[in-house]
Amino acid sequence: MNDRAGRRRARRFAIGTAVVLALAGMNGPWLYRFSTEKYHQYTINKPEYKAANGKWEIIEFPEEYRQNTIHAALLRTGKVLLVAGSGNNQDNFDAKKFDTRIWDPVKGTIKKVPTPSDLFCTGHTQLANGNLLIAGGTKRYEKLKGDVTKAGGLMIVHNENPDKPITLPAGTKFTGKQNGKTFVSKDPVLVPRAKKVFDKATGKFLRNDPGLGRIYVEAQKRGRKYETGTQDNYRVQGLKGADAKNTYGIAQKLALDKKDFQGIRDAFEFDPVAEKYIKVDPMKEARWYPTLTTLSNGKILSVSGLDDIGQLVPGKNEVFDPKTKKWSYTGKIRQFPTYPALFLMQNGKVFYSGSNAGYGPDNVGREPGVWDVDTNKFTKIPGLSDPTLMETSGTVLLPPAQDEKYMVIGGGGVGESKESSEKTRIVDLKADNPRFVDGPSLDKGTRYPQASVLPDDSVLISGGSEDYRGRGDSNILQARLYDTKKNELRRVADPLVGRNYHSGSILLPDGRVMFFGSDSLYADKANTKPGEFEQRIEIYTPPYLYGDGDQPSLSGGPQTIERGGTGTFTSSDASRIKKVRLIRPSASTHVTDVDQRSIALDFKASGDKLTVTVPENRNLVQAGWYMLFVTDDRGTPSKAQWVKVP
Repeated sequence: MNDRAGRRRARRFAIGTAVVLALAGMNGPWLYRFSTEKYHQYTINKPEYKAANGKWEIIEFPEEYRQNTIHAALLRTGKVLLVAGSGNNQDNFDAKKFDTRIWDPVKGTIKKVPTPSDLFCTGHTQLANGNLLIAGGTKRYEKLKGDVTKAGGLMIVHNENPDKPITLPAGTKFTGKQNGKTFVSKDPVLVPRAKKVFDKATGKFLRNDPGLGRIYVEAQKRGRKYETGTQDNYRVQGLKGADAKNTYGIAQKLALDKKDFQGIRDAFEFDPVAEKYIKVDPMKEARWYPTLTTLSNGKILSVSGLDDIGQLVPGKNEVFDPKTKKWSYTGKIRQFPTYPALFLMQNGKVFYSGSNAGYGPDNVGREPGVWDVDTNKFTKIPGLSDPTLMETSGTVLLPPAQDEKYMVIGGGGVGESKESSEKTRIVDLKADNPRFVDGPSLDKGTRYPQASVLPDDSVLISGGSEDYRGRGDSNILQARLYDTKKNELRRVADPLVGRNYHSGSILLPDGRVMFFGSDSLYADKANTKPGEFEQRIEIYTPPYLYGDGDQPSLSGGPQTIERGGTGTFTSSDASRIKKVRLIRPSASTHVTDVDQRSIALDFKASGDKLTVTVPENRNLVQAGWYMLFVTDDRGTPSKAQWVKVP
C-alpha cells in the first residue's frame, strides 16, 4: 500500500513539475522582464546609486488638470506657469479651447487660468517687474497638401499714390488680368503711400516707389481649376478713379499647396501675483514661433516667426518698451529662422548661436554670429561643426555667465530630415577671435535636447530623439551632467519618459529640475500608429540632494539688491559656503530658453552671516527677479531665496 502511495506522489510531482516547466517556457520572457525590472528598481533606489546618479519621478496630474503643455515658465512666486493654448490640437483651436495652468511644485496644487488667445507657439521672456511678457501665437493651423480645398497664397498689394495710404477691407476681391480668376482677401490690409524718390545730386524727381501691403487670399470656389500657375497682375474690385489706377495686386502661383501656420499680433503680460493675463498693445507684426530677448536698454526684442499669412516675417524686428507697453520697429532688417537662440552679451550686443526650431529657408539667417542691433552689423563666428544640422539644437549659456561661454547641443537637418548630430560645440565670446570648438560628444545624434543650468555650475542635458519628432521610436532615454571645469559629460540616471518636440525643462527653487511635454509624430517603431502628447511632468532630483546632511540654510536678507550693491543673509552653514549664484528663472519652449543664466556673486562670511555683492554690468545682470542659491563644500545647494535686481 505504501508503495502505491509513493508511486502516486511521484506521479503527481512529475506532472506538477512538467506543468511548472511548461508555464515557465510560455512565460519565460515575461518572468525575465519582471525580475529584471524589479532588480532595476531596487538598484536605482539604493542610496549610493541616487547619491551618484540622482533620481527621476513622474508626476501625473488629476485628469481634469492635464493639458498639452507647450510652454513653461518659472514665476517669482515659485509656481510654474504651464501654457498649452490649443495644444497642437485643431479641435481645441476650432472650439476656442485655450488652456493655461499654474502648478505649485511645493504644495502640489494646480489652478486653471483663463487664456485670452491661442498662445500655442507664442514667444515669452521674463520682465524686470516680475511679470512674463508673452507675444504671438496661432491664428490658423497648417493645412497639409490634400487637405487644402481652395487655391490661395500671398498677394502683394501695391499703392502708387504718394499722397495717401489706402485700406482694403477683409473680403476684397482681386481679379487676374490674364487668368481672369478671382481671389478674396481674408483680412483687412493697410497699404502705405508711395515714396517719392529724388536724385541726390540734382534733386530731380525720379519716380514713385509704391507702398506695399501683404495679404492672404483664397479662391472663391473649391477645386484645382481655380489654381494659377504663374505671376499675374490683379485688379482690385470696388475701387474707382485714381484709387483703381494706383492700387493693384501682384501674386505668384496661387495653388492647393500646403499652407503653413499663421501668427497673431496679440501680446500680454502675465502677472504672477494676480495670476492673470493683462493685455498690452499688440505687436506691429503677427508672429508664430518668435523669440523674445531682453536688450541692454531694458526693452524686449521680438524676432522672426510666421506672420498672419503664413510667411516668415521678412526681417521686420521690433521692440517692446515695458514702460509705455508699446511696440516699435527697430528700423533694421535682419531675418532669422523661427525661434532663433538670441542672447544678450555683456557688451550689449546679441549673440546668435545658430540654434533654431524650424521654419525658414535653409540659406537665410542660419550662420551663428554677433549682432549689433543698433547698427545691424553682423559678425559671423567660424568653426561650427555640423553646421547644416542646427535645427532643433539647444543652446545654453554655461555657468558662470561671466565667462561668456556658450554650448550648442545636438540638432538636426532642416525640416523633417532624418539626420541628427551627436556634437556639442563650445564658443568663448571673450576670446580675441571667437571660434567654435567641439566639446564632449553625445552617444547619439540628438534633436530637441533639454539643458538646465544647476546651482553647482553643472548643466543637466537630457532627452531628445534621434529622428524628427521621435520617429521610429527614437526617443533617447539618457541624461548627462556636464562639468564646466573639466569639460566632461557624465551619464546619470535615465529619465523614465521620452521627450522630443514640444518639450522643455525648468530649474526649480529647491534645486530639482522639472520636464514637461513631448509630441511624438508616431507611437511605434514602424511609424503606423499616431503619437499622443505626453502630459506627464517628470522631476529629476540631482545627486547633490542625496548627499550626507541637509541642504545649507539660507534666510533673511533684503528682497532687493541693486547692481554693485550688497545684501546680507543668514546661514548656519556660512563658513562652509563655496559658491553663491544668482540664477534667472527659465521660460522654455521648442528647445529655446534664452532667459536662463547663472551669475557668480562675490561673498564674505562672518559667523552666521553671508554678505553677497551683485556685479555692476547691467547686460550681465538684467533687471528682474532671480533665485539666489548658495552651495556648500559638499557641492550641495540651498533652497533659493528670491531677490529682485531693480
